[in-house]
Amino acid sequence: MDLISNIKNMNKTVLITGATSGIGLACARKFAENGDRLILTGRNEQRLNEIRKELTEKGADVLTLAFDVRDREKAANYIQELPTDWQVIDVLVNNAGLALGLEPEYEGNPDDWETMIDTNIKGLLTMTRLIVPGMVERNRGHIINIGSVAGDAAYAGGNVYCATKAAVKALSDGLRIDVANTAIRVTNLKPGLVETNFSNVRFHGDNDRAANVYKGIKPLTGDDIADVAVFAANAPEHVQIAEVLILATHQASGSVIVRTI
Repeated sequence: MDLISNIKNMNKTVLITGATSGIGLACARKFAENGDRLILTGRNEQRLNEIRKELTEKGADVLTLAFDVRDREKAANYIQELPTDWQVIDVLVNNAGLALGLEPEYEGNPDDWETMIDTNIKGLLTMTRLIVPGMVERNRGHIINIGSVAGDAAYAGGNVYCATKAAVKALSDGLRIDVANTAIRVTNLKPGLVETNFSNVRFHGDNDRAANVYKGIKPLTGDDIADVAVFAANAPEHVQIAEVLILATHQASGSVIVRTI
C-alpha cells in the first residue's frame, strides 16, 4: 500500500488542543491539507477565529472552542454540547502543553509547577476522559499525545517539565494497554528541539533568552512534527505507530546538542 498517495482518501474529524500556535497550529494546517474536519481548542478566542478564517478560506471545515484544558468543567461543557454532526471524533491530538522556567528544582516557582502539571498532565487526562469513551463505544479512533524527548531523561533545569512529559509517556503507554482489546490506536510523539514560541513561554517573554536556545543548530519546526502526526493517523488500520522520537539532526538527546557556534 502506498500510504502517501492514499492518505487524502482517509478523511476524519480531528480535535486538536492548544491549536493557536506552534505544533498545534501546524497540526491544524496539515490535517486541513489532508481534507480532515477540525475541532480546534485554545485559550485565545480571537486567535482561534483568525485561524478558522484562514483554514475555511482554503476549504477546510473548522469548529473552534475557546477554553483552557485546565478548566475541567468548561472543557466538559464544550465537548458535551458539540453539534450533533461534530460529536464523532476520530482523532484526538493532545497537544496543549508548556514549560515554565529553567531553575534548579529547589529554586523553582510553585505557580509554574502547578501550571505545567495542570496543563501537561491533568489537561491531557481531562480531554482523554471526555473523548475516548466515545471511541471505545464505536470501536475506532486514535489518540496522539504530544510528549517530548524530555520525557525520556531529565536535563538541567528541566525537572518538573521533564516529569510532566515522562507522565505523558506513562499515560500513553497505559492507555494503549487499556484499549488493546479495541481498534483504537495510541501514539506518543516525542519532539526534541522545535522552534516555536515554546521558549518564549518558558522564559516568560524574554525573547533574547529564547532565541539563544536555537543558536548554532537548525531545529525542527512545527510542520515537521505535524507531518509525523498526519502520517501516524493515516497508517493502515492494523498499524499502530506507538511512539516516535523526533530530533534535529545535531541533537542526540534532551541534553546533547552540537552547535556550530
